[in-house]
Amino acid sequence: MALLRFSKKKKIVKFNNMSKELKLGIIIILLVIIGIFGFYFLKRSEEKIEEPLTLPQNMQLISSAFLPDQSIPQKYTCDGDNINPPLEIAEVPEEAKSLALIVDDPNAPMRTFVHWIIWNIPPAISLIGEDSVPEGAVQGRNDFGKNSYGGPCPPSGIHHYHFKIYALDIQLDLKAFSKKDDLEKAMEGHILDRAELIGLYQR
Repeated sequence: MALLRFSKKKKIVKFNNMSKELKLGIIIILLVIIGIFGFYFLKRSEEKIEEPLTLPQNMQLISSAFLPDQSIPQKYTCDGDNINPPLEIAEVPEEAKSLALIVDDPNAPMRTFVHWIIWNIPPAISLIGEDSVPEGAVQGRNDFGKNSYGGPCPPSGIHHYHFKIYALDIQLDLKAFSKKDDLEKAMEGHILDRAELIGLYQR
């Protein structure tokens, strides 16, 4: 133990005996190495976050019930009939094998609240009708704990509801109790294009 303490002390003394220029050089080298690794991991993180935004985004998603960034009629909320609004889909890639839909509210307290998820929507479909689910499509579990559409029901203030449609190059093999995270994980690497419609609601 005494020998070990002596060895450590000897190394510290050697470093202290170095010239200021040498010490500065060592510190600069260490900072450069740290900076290179930090930049690499930051770029990797940015690439992962920005990946969906680099898609062509030729698809279109609109509704005859409300205009983009305008109020969603009460009929389609928890204060009304609580049914889904009609959604029109256009410019789906020819190679798409299925579509998936996510409706969520990022303004909800604590975390983004999921109102509706559907997958394996036939790619040839151009309209998801009011209060209907496309034949053959599967509804997942929303944050109300139901496999259905749950309309806007904000506690206070104006909330933004994001209706997001994805064109996929596969059909998904997911259980009906799957949630948004499961769907997003299954879609990774299979998104051909996407479109988004935002509606507002305040109680």
